[in-house]
Amino acid sequence: MAFSYVLGQYFLVDVGFMNCEGFLAPYRGQRYHLNEWRNGYQPTTPEELFNMKHSSARNIIERCFGVLKMRWAILRSPPFYPVRMVNRIVMAYCLLHNLIRRGMAIDPMEEYYNMSGPTRQRRYEEHIGTIESSDEWRVKHDQLAREMFDS
Repeated sequence: MAFSYVLGQYFLVDVGFMNCEGFLAPYRGQRYHLNEWRNGYQPTTPEELFNMKHSSARNIIERCFGVLKMRWAILRSPPFYPVRMVNRIVMAYCLLHNLIRRGMAIDPMEEYYNMSGPTRQRRYEEHIGTIESSDEWRVKHDQLAREMFDS
């Protein structure tokens, strides 16, 4: 299976994946889940901060899929279609969702989840043919964590 990604952007994946071209996983052995950051605990290392931000971003993505599932019941159960067809179905529902948002002054689904819309920008895609661990992406991962922590 080939994946596409936009240069400068990444797929956020869980610890079951490795850090490789286009994929960023959280650090193993560090706090990760949002409930671990409650009660005023603050990250003390670049790895903890990266994991907190990673978890927060994945949480937003999960909420977005939750909105799609609430709007279209077909997405609530396991698909019986080939992966390529499921990808097209999800894309079609995303497009329909965006049309609904543009056409309604107040979307009840958006109000319920208190979500704001993404900004549009031109994207340059590259295709990922294989997923292999690389030192280059491990270094990028560590640099990104350090930059987040230092700022």
